[in-house]
Amino acid sequence: MAERVLITGARAVAAPDMARSLRTAGYEPHLADCVPARLARWSNSAGPVHRYASPVERPAVFAADLRALIARLDPIKVIPACEEVFHLSALAVAEGWSDRLLAPGPKVLATLHAKDRFAALCARLSLPIPETRTVTDAPALLTAVEAMGDVVVKPVWSRFGAAHVSPSPSLLAAIRPGAASPWVVQKRIVGEEICFHAVTHDGRIRAFAAYGSEWRLPGGAAYAFQPVTEALTEALRPIADRLAMEVWTGQFACDVLIDDAGQPWLIECNPRATSGVHRFGGSAAFGRALMGKGEAAPDSQSRHIAPALWRYGRPSTRASGRMEAWRAQRRKGLDVLTRPGDRMPLPGALLDTLGFGLRALRRGQSLTAAMTADIEWNGEPLDPARWSRP
Repeated sequence: MAERVLITGARAVAAPDMARSLRTAGYEPHLADCVPARLARWSNSAGPVHRYASPVERPAVFAADLRALIARLDPIKVIPACEEVFHLSALAVAEGWSDRLLAPGPKVLATLHAKDRFAALCARLSLPIPETRTVTDAPALLTAVEAMGDVVVKPVWSRFGAAHVSPSPSLLAAIRPGAASPWVVQKRIVGEEICFHAVTHDGRIRAFAAYGSEWRLPGGAAYAFQPVTEALTEALRPIADRLAMEVWTGQFACDVLIDDAGQPWLIECNPRATSGVHRFGGSAAFGRALMGKGEAAPDSQSRHIAPALWRYGRPSTRASGRMEAWRAQRRKGLDVLTRPGDRMPLPGALLDTLGFGLRALRRGQSLTAAMTADIEWNGEPLDPARWSRP
């Protein structure tokens, strides 16, 4: 009988890809989330999808649901795909199953997730990071901007590229940092945007992929993923190896800017699965790497999220004159949502997006905020008491 693996955060496009890799490697993947996650549920190549309560809205029920799932499935590994990783890590420490979780402990996760702490970590490790200052009030924000010149400002706890580049005076005046909601001011680096994703076990990287994108949402999130040059991959790998010694076991991804001199600058870190997962194409080698049983290298295929390429990429070509580039991406790239004989994740993803859109309207949020509001973590204490049995 195949060993079972539980992937949480089934809403993420990366989750079915990880499940396909694990299945191809001979494991029995199961997925779970606190939303319907139709993109995974309607797939015939991912695995069964289970439900748990929101760790933000009902933490004690979330904990009870996880206990029941783990007792019933007895997975040898639990692999987070989204920001539920922070809640899972705290729960695993409190209840003694951290050895099953592909993620570091809460303290390391907080260091990687917080923009200022990650900058401090990079400085300590002598890794290239732009000058970064933390501000907790409006006067400090203005002082930092005046002193640093051209900057990027963003909340310490933020996601989806929620940054303001070269902010105007009126925008700065509208920002209200506080002790409980600090912001960072970071020296702006002008250059090519690159990302890398790594899977590490016991401080050793088992899978590594660097990628760029010519197709991004206004906030910066990519929806097409192209491999970078071998030289750039080789330049980034030592940086990832050094960070892996801090992460030790888990997945992490970094946003990087390459300046005109070819110098890479780390900007921020996501301690979870990201779009870099797609670079491995659902391979068995990547499934084994997730389990710490081997190493995986990405392939050379360009990939994209088809609905986003049509919804955002196609209209943008009118203003940019990039119609031929868009056609080339659509023709040569592979859709990460679907596989031959497994097309239902596409309508599933569209319905998931509609559901998040309706939630955003009800709550007066942006779509991106609605997509993580029920699982995100913004630095608040994760006291073990929150996991008390309901």
